Amino acid sequence: MPRQARVKSESGYTHLIVRGIGRQVLFEAREDYQFYLAILERYSHETEIQVCAYCLMENHVHLLVCDANARIASMMKKLGVSYSQYFNRKYKRQGHLFQDRYLSEPIDDERYLLTVFRYILNNPQKVGISTADYEWSSYRLFAQPSPIVDTRVFRELIGDEEQYVAYLAMPNDDHCLEYERRRKDDEWAREIIRKRLGGKSGTVLQSFERAEQNKVLAQLLKDGLSIRQVERLTGISRGIVQGIKS
Repeated sequence: MPRQARVKSESGYTHLIVRGIGRQVLFEAREDYQFYLAILERYSHETEIQVCAYCLMENHVHLLVCDANARIASMMKKLGVSYSQYFNRKYKRQGHLFQDRYLSEPIDDERYLLTVFRYILNNPQKVGISTADYEWSSYRLFAQPSPIVDTRVFRELIGDEEQYVAYLAMPNDDHCLEYERRRKDDEWAREIIRKRLGGKSGTVLQSFERAEQNKVLAQLLKDGLSIRQVERLTGISRGIVQGIKS
């Protein structure tokens, strides 16, 4: 099944999310975060992409970028290959580290640009860490020269550092790309299922003999689908799927 073409941003601003396959942890130690930031700096410069904000969480990465030359795919490929090789070599693992496709969301109005900026920097709050205390985001670089991020546009839109702190602390119901993550993840999962089943939908698995069913379920879990996704998209009970996982 051909992949759906990505929608390009007319403004050049795009919100990107990269996730570990099957929620694989991407950063085990400080030097892992440091290495990712080093290659982000390198490849964003090579591709002439402006990084406006970033947040590296344990199993996913948020980036807000401005790409005037349609080179996001090139930067993301270089980042993915370089970090996967580093991580697999360091932790003696094999196979894919990231989900097959990064998620991207074009941003074409100023208000939503500011919403995404705030959403990315506030992401640590989801795991109980205050925005200001989280080390692996660009929060502290708003008013400082940085080789990685360029916040000039946001300083013009938001104001000084006091206004910046106040803007991030405003009550909000920001969702951004995460709001559609389940839908997009399920589209990816359905594509994997169809590939494994010769173009058929996941519910056909219910008619398989148990041994063959278990074999396919194990492969889907290995491909990175979650237990909840497999249950939802095949109609096979969670207990059976969990038995395969264990």
